Amino acid sequence: MLAEILATGDEIRSGALIDSNSAHIAQKLEEAGIEVIRHICVGDDMDIMVSTLKEISNRADFALVTGGLGPTVDDITAEAAAKAAGVDLVLDNKALENIEFFFKNRKRLMTSSNKKQAMMPENSEVIYNHAGTAPGFHFKINRCSFFFIPGVPFEMKKMLSETVIPAIRNLCGKKQEFCMVKTISTFGITESAAGEKLASIKSVFPDLKIGFRAKFPEIQVKIYLYGKDEKIMNRRMDESCKWILEKIGHKTFSVKNKSMEAEVAVLLLKQKSTIAVAESCTGGLISHLLTNIPGSSEYFLFSGISYSNESKIKVLGVSPDTLERNGAVDEKTAQEMAEGARRLAGADYGLSTSGIAGPSGGTDEKPVGTLCIGIATPSGTKGFKFNSVFDKRSMNKIVFAMKALDLLRRELLS
Repeated sequence: MLAEILATGDEIRSGALIDSNSAHIAQKLEEAGIEVIRHICVGDDMDIMVSTLKEISNRADFALVTGGLGPTVDDITAEAAAKAAGVDLVLDNKALENIEFFFKNRKRLMTSSNKKQAMMPENSEVIYNHAGTAPGFHFKINRCSFFFIPGVPFEMKKMLSETVIPAIRNLCGKKQEFCMVKTISTFGITESAAGEKLASIKSVFPDLKIGFRAKFPEIQVKIYLYGKDEKIMNRRMDESCKWILEKIGHKTFSVKNKSMEAEVAVLLLKQKSTIAVAESCTGGLISHLLTNIPGSSEYFLFSGISYSNESKIKVLGVSPDTLERNGAVDEKTAQEMAEGARRLAGADYGLSTSGIAGPSGGTDEKPVGTLCIGIATPSGTKGFKFNSVFDKRSMNKIVFAMKALDLLRRELLS
């Protein structure tokens, strides 16, 4: 079963608003086993909208259309749908009652323009909106079942989950398939390298669809599996996931679509361990990420941004001799920073960063992108040195933070 998504409105067409609705709808349709073959966007132009609806009606089984159901003159979707189907717009009394109830329930005055929202194409079925004033509607044009819903995101999401997806499942009947989606998150491997490592997957698992998504600084591998037997699908998904992990190896940090910091949090909580962080080049980003996770007070004890050498000495206890001999950006300095943070907080683990984020400050010996990480553990302290390929400060800070968290994750796993 094939579906298309049509987003309407000049604000979407012009880029004034980002169309997040289509992404959400596509995801939910895929999960329902409906393959989305096109995303289309048109402005508030009657002729273009009518012709687009006619085109969709001859090639898709389902179409979801968002936007243009409001009370103003530029809300023309219902009229365009009627013209595309060759029917009249008629007042739907049930839709009008729904709108009137919305205003009455909120003790607001309903204007005459809102009555326009109850004008539906003849023979269409109302989709009630319990979160806003604009009802949607459903009817068929040629081979395609159209669902028209508002563009306001929270209204759209509620109507999609409560009414539209169940209706589509019902229309599919015995043709209904299920879609399983697995997201494998990786760090430290490029999209092209991941693609090369997994190039033979279709020959091993011909029933799978695979996609790659760059979500800086991660590369996500998405696996899609369609079928009707959930037990068989689960087995195939497990087999394919195991195959991918063998190919990509330790570059994988999550098979549950979790962020790096969420995976670290799971490990800290599971082990009932605590963490203290000392940051220089990352400027508090690691601490921000770790404390973004609900329940972080269970494991996060201390954060210090020791940008100057003086603060490294006075607060963290880094030896002046170490700084004079090696400099701030050095594995030994990072080790002493991590030890200081761990000691100050009484934490199980200490994590530190010191580096050159750029765009200036680099030398031949320590170019922009140089990062030193320290990890202090109950059994000892380790220092690491890496080089990022980026010369943009904002990108390096993100990569630095991810690298530090990834090293901590691996330490916790070991």
